[in-house]
Amino acid sequence: MRAVAETVGVSERTVWRWLQQAKTTGRMETGGRPGYAVSDEVWALLGEVGGNVAELRRRMVATGASVPSASTLQRVIRRDRRAGRALVTGREAEVAGPHRPDPLSELGLNAVADRGVGGQVFLREQKHLAQVPVLVPGAQVVHTPAVRSVVRTVAHAAAVGAVVCLYGDAGQGKTVALQYALSQLPHPARVRRVQVGVHPTVPELRRVLADALEMGKRLPRGAGDADVALVDALRQPRVLVLDEAQRLPGPALEFLRGLWDHPDTDAALVLAGAGSERALRRVPALASRVLTWELVPRLNSGEVQTVMAAFHPLWDDVTEDDIAWVDEHVGHGNFRTWAKLTSHLTAETYGNEPEPAVVDRRMLERTCARLMGPL
Repeated sequence: MRAVAETVGVSERTVWRWLQQAKTTGRMETGGRPGYAVSDEVWALLGEVGGNVAELRRRMVATGASVPSASTLQRVIRRDRRAGRALVTGREAEVAGPHRPDPLSELGLNAVADRGVGGQVFLREQKHLAQVPVLVPGAQVVHTPAVRSVVRTVAHAAAVGAVVCLYGDAGQGKTVALQYALSQLPHPARVRRVQVGVHPTVPELRRVLADALEMGKRLPRGAGDADVALVDALRQPRVLVLDEAQRLPGPALEFLRGLWDHPDTDAALVLAGAGSERALRRVPALASRVLTWELVPRLNSGEVQTVMAAFHPLWDDVTEDDIAWVDEHVGHGNFRTWAKLTSHLTAETYGNEPEPAVVDRRMLERTCARLMGPL
């Protein structure tokens, strides 16, 4: 009973009442009680006031129309937006869910196609990517299928205010893919990063959330009042990014679940990190609310050569056999390892002009030995 109540977001008493009704009437469906619905005229008025539900309700009261309670109006509007109903404001168009033609339609990716092994197409970004860290001058973000999937997942989450989990082994490129996806959002200024330590307490998490939301000293001292203030700050459409989510203990994850369960919360939450999926699974009530579980896998052997050639021009003239040898002995499809290897090779070949050094098997063996460490 407790697990069901937590999963669907009601009290245990409500679950018992549902079971009793089912035994008495033989019906498993809800009673179909008609609820409040927002008309097209009211929805258009909501757009005129910039999505401010409180101002919308004040205007509805001024017209003398039948107006529901503030909580009901908030709940119904949030439900409609999650279902995909578009909200067009005077500042910008906010769209969500399945009615959005394509979460990437606004992103305007400037890319060229590189056709790889087996006809796969990888896109290589051509413009400056200030927010994406690279280890080597001249390296570029490669639009592998994993990166494109992360971009779509983040865009979808930002549109509907959902919770997503980005996971995968260390060094697979999660952070770079995530930072790139965030930089491509139509409104990147809305992104807020939450920096947490190892096993933070709930008060510590509350404080770092307030810092990320730029609440500063305005956060009330009492836990209840502070949570109300956080929910009020989360009314605005934002994307909160919490990297290294595997550091969060159960109580902290349960605290996040409570915040994102609130009907007024309209922010998206991206939980990322190696092992973050295992941490979330330990809190079923939060795991059940994750919209997308996004795995960033290692590169497979068939795509390594094309991906690395798109990542840095140093790999253009390296033979297929040499790249396969490096991946088998050191790389193992791990993007971070390949980036470190590229950094070493770039440092070794830099300044060798007018005859630049050739990256051959001997140089690769020497460089790989530096990455393998003591055996």
